[in-house]
Amino acid sequence: MIHARIRVSGQVQGVGFRPFVFRLAHELGLAGWVRNDSSGVEISVEGKHSQVLCLIERLQSEPPALARVEKVIHDLEQVTSGLRGFSIAPSKMGRMQTGIVPDMAICPDCLSEMFDPADRRYRHPFINCIHCGPRYTLTARLPYDRANTSMAKFTQCPDCQQEYDNPGTRRFHAQPNACPACGPHLSLFDELWRPVTSDDCIASAARYIASGQIVAIKSVGGFHLVCDAGNPATVDRLRSRKQRDEKPFAVMVLNRLSAERYAEVLEHEAALLEAGERPIVLLRKSASCDTELRGISPDLSDIGLMLPYTPLQYLLFHELSGKPEGTDWLQKATSLALVMTSANFHGEPLVKDDAEARASLSGLSDAFLTHDREILHRCDDSVMRTTPSPLWGNFGQPSQMASCSIGEYSGEGQQFQLIRRARGYTPRRILLPHTGPSILACGAWLKNTVCLTRGNEAFVSQHIGDLDHAATRQMLDETVAHLCDILDVRPQAVAHDLHPDFYSTQFAQAYAAQHGLSIFAVQHHHAHIAAVCAEHHVTESVLGLALDGMGLGTDGNAWGGELLRVEGADFQRLGHLAPLSMPGGDRAAREPWRLAAAVLFEMGRSDEIMHRFPAQTGSVTVITLLQRQLNCATTSSMGRLFDAAAGLLNVREIQSYEGQAAILLEGLAEQHGKVAALTNGYVISNDGVLDFLPLLAAITDCKNASYGAALFHATLADGLMAWLLRAAENENINTVALGGGCFLNRILSQTLISSLYGHGLRVLTAQQLPPNDGGISFGQANIALTCMTGISSMGAIESPREFYLKSH
Repeated sequence: MIHARIRVSGQVQGVGFRPFVFRLAHELGLAGWVRNDSSGVEISVEGKHSQVLCLIERLQSEPPALARVEKVIHDLEQVTSGLRGFSIAPSKMGRMQTGIVPDMAICPDCLSEMFDPADRRYRHPFINCIHCGPRYTLTARLPYDRANTSMAKFTQCPDCQQEYDNPGTRRFHAQPNACPACGPHLSLFDELWRPVTSDDCIASAARYIASGQIVAIKSVGGFHLVCDAGNPATVDRLRSRKQRDEKPFAVMVLNRLSAERYAEVLEHEAALLEAGERPIVLLRKSASCDTELRGISPDLSDIGLMLPYTPLQYLLFHELSGKPEGTDWLQKATSLALVMTSANFHGEPLVKDDAEARASLSGLSDAFLTHDREILHRCDDSVMRTTPSPLWGNFGQPSQMASCSIGEYSGEGQQFQLIRRARGYTPRRILLPHTGPSILACGAWLKNTVCLTRGNEAFVSQHIGDLDHAATRQMLDETVAHLCDILDVRPQAVAHDLHPDFYSTQFAQAYAAQHGLSIFAVQHHHAHIAAVCAEHHVTESVLGLALDGMGLGTDGNAWGGELLRVEGADFQRLGHLAPLSMPGGDRAAREPWRLAAAVLFEMGRSDEIMHRFPAQTGSVTVITLLQRQLNCATTSSMGRLFDAAAGLLNVREIQSYEGQAAILLEGLAEQHGKVAALTNGYVISNDGVLDFLPLLAAITDCKNASYGAALFHATLADGLMAWLLRAAENENINTVALGGGCFLNRILSQTLISSLYGHGLRVLTAQQLPPNDGGISFGQANIALTCMTGISSMGAIESPREFYLKSH
């Protein structure tokens, strides 16, 4: 007989871990207790030596579905204390060192109950248990107790309270627990916010959708605008109302079989679709997709599909499917597809409550299906896709991803790439390579997120968005306050982008001044590479290839195609792409024809500009700007190089959303297939400048746009590989980190990574965060933390406040 004290850390609160331990202990005949504390779960247990060891092993091998066990520490003693029975003891809370579980999709058990006419939760749109349901979006603060959630106002009925108090049920301490008698309720309003009298709000909302109307529906993280994806007139009307001319819509289908009607779905993609996080998954369109879902993702090769994740969404499908009996229908194919897009005007945050919906969505929606469970923190749907990875198969095993479930769905030869990290993944922590004082990092301008560190943990917020609008800026303010409160952390330093005009920079400076904190201005591309290095726990020198649209460089110019040597808080610019003129300044980023005109001017072919772009009335002005070098700032941006290529190949002259030209260019290249890289398609100068002007000259006269797109991608990858190989030899470094939004381009990423691995280099890519600006805050936080702790190739840091700017 022995006594053991066991401590379990990770995502182990609010996931049914204590009832799991309770049942294990009874099964193994052990005495003692289990409780939550500020660090995770603490267990005191006595019994036979073999049974205690079995308990410890099963804590790691059989945890509840939502648990993420990171560490199990135990102390074994030969003495015993005479413990009897096994109980769940009251929580012991000090300063919080744990986190909150992300929102998860309804589990199979709850789904089965919801469609069982004999169950008291039959058709209850808020059914949940310890294994599923909302968490993050309804939690005000830790510990994760009902009193600290938006469920506090709903007093449980005797039946629900009995379940909540009983460790033998799966609703033991399920904080959102409720039933139709004591829980939240639905309400339906028409387009003028007049109540719609109905005995069944879901049935009435379904009738709106079936008749071609648009309904705003309140979900777990905010409202969706919902309509029949197979009704092109309704889809066109939604585009017009939302001022979203061509950007693709996400579509919700019932199950995998239904998804296969509109897309090619491989096994690992199906696993991701069906995972508890329920992201939007970008999938290859089927041959009939554009015919059946006209106008959903115009001119693109992919479609974004997701499966239902809330009880309400399943009930809506139930109604629109004719209310079939039982649950067999849940696994059958159906053509029913619903547009499920964020309820907001272009660029503004997701609407989360009735007051906002009434103010912002009037004119967008024909009806509103809402409820009285408050959403405390808006959280958009996550977006992901699969990509073949040389980190598998012939190239060895992938890097271990600390406390991240994405890897669980990876199949051989595949990995998953986050494009937008939000519901289902936020606020799952990411472990840092070192510990130190708390850092608040405020991100960049586009695809903004913020990051807060606690010890060796980093908590990256949900996707906030582009900071063009006052409402999005307010969301940044709210998110910072929420992260500090829920994690019980007060930052000791603040980090921000080097650009002084970003709202995130101005917020960081004001916050630091208000609280008397050290502040770090971090160069944009250094942050991209630091983010990738930090999640892989790499602290030695790496070559960093940062490719994106734009970031302010330390020389005051617009960077975006950068070859860096990075070691923690230190970086050196080894090279960059040849500068490209942007006639009209930032306007050129929205109008690829201007960048194409700049290339033509550079090649001495400015007389072709008006002929090539007859629809552009500003072509004469652009020629004048180029001749006089007025309002023609230059950039080393890879994103603008893609735009120039798209303009030269007549793929796109004006973009209706960010990255459209590059996405269309990639799609054309994929349609054509692989081609050999252009011989002598680039030049690398002795000072590290990579110039693709020969490639641009070649595609300028290309009559076949798809061939030109394929040639562009192949030569681009070949030139970047040659650039990196030369730098690796010169710097004696064999690890390359790839960061920046251009690495969302599958052709470029796969070709380059495979080539680098083939030449014996180690390649690091973003896994737990997007490679785009959604990961910038994490990189900023890691750099500031490195400065604060004095870890640098430059030795000890005497003045953290000024170190970063002085050293660069």
